[in-house]
Amino acid sequence: MRALKPVGILLALACAASGIGAAPARAQDPAAAPPAFAPDAVPVSEAPLGRFPYFALPDGYQPLNPPETREFGHFLFWTGTALHEVEGRVFLSLIGPRDGKTFSAYELRKNVEAVLTQAGGRKIADGQIPASVTETLPEDIRVGMYEGLGNVYGAPAQTWVIRRPDRQIWVHFVPDSNGAAWTILETRPFVQTAALLPAEQLKQDLDRTGKAVIRVNFATDRTEILPASAPQIDAVAALLRTDPGLRLAINGHTDGTGAAAHNRTLSDGRAKAVMAKLVAAGIARDRLRAQGFGAASPVAANDGEAGRAQNRRVELVRF
Repeated sequence: MRALKPVGILLALACAASGIGAAPARAQDPAAAPPAFAPDAVPVSEAPLGRFPYFALPDGYQPLNPPETREFGHFLFWTGTALHEVEGRVFLSLIGPRDGKTFSAYELRKNVEAVLTQAGGRKIADGQIPASVTETLPEDIRVGMYEGLGNVYGAPAQTWVIRRPDRQIWVHFVPDSNGAAWTILETRPFVQTAALLPAEQLKQDLDRTGKAVIRVNFATDRTEILPASAPQIDAVAALLRTDPGLRLAINGHTDGTGAAAHNRTLSDGRAKAVMAKLVAAGIARDRLRAQGFGAASPVAANDGEAGRAQNRRVELVRF
């Protein structure tokens, strides 16, 4: 007589294979954001470093244009999951071969990785930044910092962090097939250099010299006026209300750091932003005009931070 098959066991195995009767899988929340990168998780490095920007290019490589250093700026670093904004001293440079050398992205990458590792750096991202992310880059980085941004639209990018006892050093490095770019940023706190001038002082300066200087606080490398500058804008508006015949040119100026075209565009946008605030405060538009001059009219030397701070200004000129 033939033995019966263990139907109960076979049925249980079939159910298990098909998922019938199994505990439902826990669905992942599609809205859950990935954890933000924490720089404090990077071990502190006390490896000896020279002067900013700390790292020299290997033999056979050089900046394609004069490198640019900004005493205070910002950059958006890719952490592998999101863009992370960092403020501080910024160095920007395109990189290419020299003396007839054939460019090798592999050789350059190996050298950069070696020196950053030697400095105690931690590589936190290495790969193509998604197009959905690069599309969100603001114009001041996408255009104004292209020499340090590189071809993030077609080449993979590396992000490194070196954590020092008193600061962080961030490196954005993009080796492409024919060249490369990198941004080196040393964190430092923002120091306000703008000061408020009351309406009475503005009037005295205009009566004596025909112009008055106001140092409005703007977002880093942008035209957005920060809220702390509202009292200064109010003082200018009050002056214009008390003297209905006064007409003012609002002239924007930058320091000598950065590309000339970018500085002109930035200073022009900032002057127009001040004018827009005054118009919004009820001042007739035909009493105002705004223009940016970039770094063309310095009032101090650009070889030190004190001089550069004086050159970053908005001038009110009677016309």
